[in-house]
Amino acid sequence: MAGEAVVNAGFLSSISWDYPWILILLPLPWLLRRVLPPVRQTRPMAYIPFVTEWDADNRDASTRDASLLRLILLGMVWLLLLAAAARPAWYGKPVSLAVSGRDLMLAVDISGSMGLKDFGLNGHPVDRLTAIKAVADTFIDKRVGDRVGLILFGTHAYVQVPLTFDRKTVKTLLNEAVVGLAGRATAIGDAIALAVKRMQETHRNASAPANDRVLILLTDGVNTAGNISPEQATDLAVEQGLKIYTIGIGADSMVLHSFLGGQRVNPSADLDVKELTSIAERTGGRFFRAHDTRELKKIYHIIDQLEPVARGHEIFRPRHALFMWPLGLSLLLAGTLLASMLDWRNVWKH
Repeated sequence: MAGEAVVNAGFLSSISWDYPWILILLPLPWLLRRVLPPVRQTRPMAYIPFVTEWDADNRDASTRDASLLRLILLGMVWLLLLAAAARPAWYGKPVSLAVSGRDLMLAVDISGSMGLKDFGLNGHPVDRLTAIKAVADTFIDKRVGDRVGLILFGTHAYVQVPLTFDRKTVKTLLNEAVVGLAGRATAIGDAIALAVKRMQETHRNASAPANDRVLILLTDGVNTAGNISPEQATDLAVEQGLKIYTIGIGADSMVLHSFLGGQRVNPSADLDVKELTSIAERTGGRFFRAHDTRELKKIYHIIDQLEPVARGHEIFRPRHALFMWPLGLSLLLAGTLLASMLDWRNVWKH
């Protein structure tokens, strides 16, 4: 019994009210009854079966008892409605969430050239974007405690997922990306500038060390579109302390088959290695070259080893709304009260 009392006390102490001030309305019906004059009716306007039951001069002992019970029920209904309006909630035991403090944004090129099938996956040729999706899934899964975001860019750059702890959503929306959805060209500068802007808007502590903000830029080409050049965007990144890791995607050699036979070409001839290296080095990051899926996995593994800026743990208490219980009980009592007040025999007669 003592154990049950402790449990009940702990449960009650975990209940909070969003709008406790609503409970001051509890005496409102009594005050209205005291202040407002009684309604006087010279002649009946309509037949109401239970009107005579409220006439104090005609009530016998049993009727008075029934009226008292109804008055109590009315009071309980009013109390329960106020309790529901005050929005009670129960908070569970505190849960510790590991938070590394790193804000990590992925900027993925989805221009037309990302549809080139010069990568392999499970023994089958796949396009570059498909290879990125397959490898990035595992990488994102490991970023426990990081806020991860996603930018997709082609001719235009846009935020597909803002920085969030919901890694599942990031993976889902990355896997839904389609080559050419943002245009066929490549706006590297706009993608970097957009990442800088979103990092600046959502960062929680502007005085935190710079290396807790990271952009991983994956592209297979050169900047051919956009309003901001890669140099200008890199200046903004340096100014805001955003570290950028650039990954150049694409094989150095592949064979194209036609009716004239096979022809060996370099599918990555347009990749601007010099520009990507400059972007990474100026921001304190590093440039990587991924010729195939195996190298791409290694690159993600290296980046995955980055030491996050420790911010300890955040305490989370699960919240469970309780307002539906007093609301449901008040409706049940109101229905019971209404049923008790109606003279169903007279209702059926009329």
